Amino acid sequence: MPENNQSIIHPCPLSKGYGIPEPQAWLLLKVYLVYRLFLAGFFIALFYARAAPSVLGSLNAQLYHSASLLYLLLTLISGFLLRSRLAAYSFQAQFLLFSDIILLTLIMHASGGLKSGIGILMAVSVASGGVTIGGRCAMFFAAMASLLVLAEEIYADLTDSFAAASYPYAGMLGAAFLTIALLSYVLAKRSESLLELAARHEQTIANLEELNHYIIQHLETGILITNRKQIVQLTNTAALKMLNLGKRPVHLRDISARLSEDFSDWLYDQELDQAELTLPDQAEIRVRFILLPTRNRAFYMLMLEDIALYNQHVQQSKLASLGRLTASIAHEIRNPLGAISHAGQLLSENPNFTPQDQRLAQIIQTHSKRVNKIIEDILQLSRRNASRREKIQLKPWLTHYLETFTLEHQLAGQKALRLHIDQDRLTAFIDPGHLKQILDNLCRNALFYGHPEHGPITVHVFIAQNSPCIEVIDNGPGIAPEHQSRLFEPFFTTSNKGTGLGLFICKELAELNHAKLGYHLTRNQRSSFRLYLSDADKSFR
Repeated sequence: MPENNQSIIHPCPLSKGYGIPEPQAWLLLKVYLVYRLFLAGFFIALFYARAAPSVLGSLNAQLYHSASLLYLLLTLISGFLLRSRLAAYSFQAQFLLFSDIILLTLIMHASGGLKSGIGILMAVSVASGGVTIGGRCAMFFAAMASLLVLAEEIYADLTDSFAAASYPYAGMLGAAFLTIALLSYVLAKRSESLLELAARHEQTIANLEELNHYIIQHLETGILITNRKQIVQLTNTAALKMLNLGKRPVHLRDISARLSEDFSDWLYDQELDQAELTLPDQAEIRVRFILLPTRNRAFYMLMLEDIALYNQHVQQSKLASLGRLTASIAHEIRNPLGAISHAGQLLSENPNFTPQDQRLAQIIQTHSKRVNKIIEDILQLSRRNASRREKIQLKPWLTHYLETFTLEHQLAGQKALRLHIDQDRLTAFIDPGHLKQILDNLCRNALFYGHPEHGPITVHVFIAQNSPCIEVIDNGPGIAPEHQSRLFEPFFTTSNKGTGLGLFICKELAELNHAKLGYHLTRNQRSSFRLYLSDADKSFR
């Protein structure tokens, strides 16, 4: 429990005491001290004013004067101790109550006894004891007040100080003291139990609030809480990362004017509960508006979802299902295909075959290899692992990649590939294995279809749409406009030697890494494929 809610135990020689929150305990003592200061000043002022006949000090003016001054002095000393807290709470409370009862008894005697009415003021002291100290100690002070009132009456009777003693009134006053002490104790205990219950509920609410805050901050979905005036009340870490912000925005307009307009439209038409937001860095965010009603006012929750991340999850699920299906189909096809290919090879070795028969055997071999290549591509889909992205320095990585690619395809000395980088320190956030697969396919296609004899294939790295971009440019005539829309569809090809799966696999791998792959024509009408990557510096910021 927080320190300011700690309980104070008020020990007493006759009581085990009870605990109340520390701030409330000191506050009650301050209120009681203010009451005493007012009462002491009242006694002194009325005694010296003598504006009207008064019973104050009527029996013994000197005793009344001395007791009143002592009462005021002790109150001031207690006030100093209370302000500086030089003494413990229990000592100060018991000292105030003890001195209160003693001095009020003396002031009452000096003013003519019970008939002066001062004795009833002890009820306030007794009630204060029940609230500030409690337990049997409060009953002790009530008994003490009762006995002092009775003793004062006995003393006055023995010394003939009064015309007549008031023993019945003293007894009733003592009984009232004990009753008040008991009631104040019961009420204080009840108040204590309510405070403890409230403290437990407060702690439970604090724990739940902390748990909710932790859950919200660690959600992959971005959360924004705003009011009707579009003042942002809360954001989580995912929302700040999606919006590329360092701190919580003040207003929805600080994020996007379009988002502010869409939110206003939704307030008047609840069916418009979704919107899409395109940020300056080309990130696409889907926003859902949800009403959060409370007792006094309404808040609104905006759920932000990265469309690229959503597509990645869909893509992973789709590839997993496709992989299981195609793997089983490919396995069943591969066995008879192997038998067909082997039989064709044996037939081609027959010395009695005519040229026409040899041509037919060659067709069997060629198409068997093509089907086998399709099966290998399909199995590649099924064996694909999840993306393991990391930060890559593009210049050294691409330099090493092109050197390796040149050696693997025996292109050394031909100057078939050329690397051109606009900025040396560009970085990307991508799986290196997946990037190699994509570039392998694009570079092989460029070498096969892009007429490398007319000039080198260019791998150009630059900034496009606020992201690093790798562009593979060949010298081919380009792809016909009617074919461009189907370019990344599986099994679509314009060549009788292709499988139609290469670009489809590249597209799937790109989306798996939050990248985009597209076809473009350069200014001089050269064919190119552009791969837009995630900026690693922004991803880690």
